Amino acid sequence: MHISEGVLSAPVLASGAAVAAAGLAVGLKKLDYDRLPQVGILAAGFFVASLVHVPIGPTKAHLVLNGLLGLLLGWAAFPAIFVGLALQAVLFQYGGLTTLGVNTTSMALPAVVVYLLFSRLAQGQGRLAWVAGFGAGFLGILFSALMVSGALAASGEAFSSVARLVIVAHVPIMFVEGILTAVIVAFLGRVRPAMLGGASPGVSKEAGR
Repeated sequence: MHISEGVLSAPVLASGAAVAAAGLAVGLKKLDYDRLPQVGILAAGFFVASLVHVPIGPTKAHLVLNGLLGLLLGWAAFPAIFVGLALQAVLFQYGGLTTLGVNTTSMALPAVVVYLLFSRLAQGQGRLAWVAGFGAGFLGILFSALMVSGALAASGEAFSSVARLVIVAHVPIMFVEGILTAVIVAFLGRVRPAMLGGASPGVSKEAGR
């Protein structure tokens, strides 16, 4: 889902950078720094999971795990995903520095959206956790694909066919991430429920009493 350099128009690049900067500011402000190890581990997981790419024109399909990051980190998904994308751009030339804002926005903003939609449900038991996990994983990829498609379509009619292909190509990944996220959320709900919902350590400790 990385958009390569030299594809997007200047207004799209500027808009993506502005939204990413705002998201990073909010994410860093809301981040409890006692949770930095957790953020770092999940950023590393995102970095590794999204290294395996299937090229689709100027973009690529791969696992993202943004739904899972959203449920576990909340707004802190923005800095986690930004760091992962920045390292991929510098070390492996995936995406690019000029598109870093758009790529961050297209993956991190859906993570925050599914956090707002499913964080409370994910803290439930049984079917509720499975539904929340699948919904977060599935919709995280769907929203990201729609945003990438919109960015490409807004950059010129030449990318309209690729924009549609992006959504179609990510349909299998939506189901894969939905199932994977559901399994992980259900597991964490049994062994470490405090990790779900993007709760800070202070909140988690209170909830565990």
